[in-house]
Amino acid sequence: MRAHAAIAPLRWLLCVSLLVSLEACARSQAPASSSTSPATTPAATVSSAPSGASTANPGSASGGAIQESSSAAATTSPGQAALERVAALPAAGQMPQTRWTAGVNYLPVVPAQPTDAAPGKIEVIEAFWFACPHCYALDSYLESWRKGSKPPYVEFVRVAVVWDEMRRATARLFYTLQALGKEEALHTAVFSEIHDKGNPLYVPGDEAATLRLQTAFAVAHGISAQDYQSTYNSFSVAADMQRSDDFSRRYRIDAVPRIVINGKYITDVAMAGSEANLISVINDLVASEKHH
Repeated sequence: MRAHAAIAPLRWLLCVSLLVSLEACARSQAPASSSTSPATTPAATVSSAPSGASTANPGSASGGAIQESSSAAATTSPGQAALERVAALPAAGQMPQTRWTAGVNYLPVVPAQPTDAAPGKIEVIEAFWFACPHCYALDSYLESWRKGSKPPYVEFVRVAVVWDEMRRATARLFYTLQALGKEEALHTAVFSEIHDKGNPLYVPGDEAATLRLQTAFAVAHGISAQDYQSTYNSFSVAADMQRSDDFSRRYRIDAVPRIVINGKYITDVAMAGSEANLISVINDLVASEKHH
């Protein structure tokens, strides 16, 4: 009995790892016209929600519902037709005289959306998931940029996706640490706990067990169990989770990591070609925004 009990946690750890590797950090299988690689999206755009959509957003992120599409798109379902359209790229949505191409290396959001950045600031949002290996691979590049070369006029914001139970589990961890003022100190530690130490901080179908795992992690990093659990169940964290859900649903974020720049552009590693290129795309887009 004791040996069997010891094996059980390993089984769900393996199941979670398999799910992560199979899903490749995507919410669902992208349609053929979706911009998942530069080669297939020569004239992609990101189109906004129909009039009447809310403009609220998580944290300091803001914007309308958007859907990536390309000039090669063939058909959409009737339910999608109101939210999807193929549009010629506006001149205002393209950076002048750079090596990056609109519709290939980044997608303009049409129309551009408002942000919550302070006056004179450019907002950069990362949509991510702690258990995503691609987010983990990108994180060191973003952290180096954020702490070193990020322009002072850039406000960087993270939004943890909450598509399903598995993503919600670590999103709640993210927003709990943020509410406790510990996200800055422990962001990298959470990635390491999951990817280096093999602790998913999540038990499928068992929120109480998930909370125990996360509480143990918090206590190991100097947070009291009472503080973690009361914040985990707080209204503010629940509100953050709802705002994150609104952000993903309205921006149609179907894979992570994704970067939204100033409510006007979306890009990712696949479009940029590499993590290092993505940082360059971000820098060029924010510089272009600053000079407009």
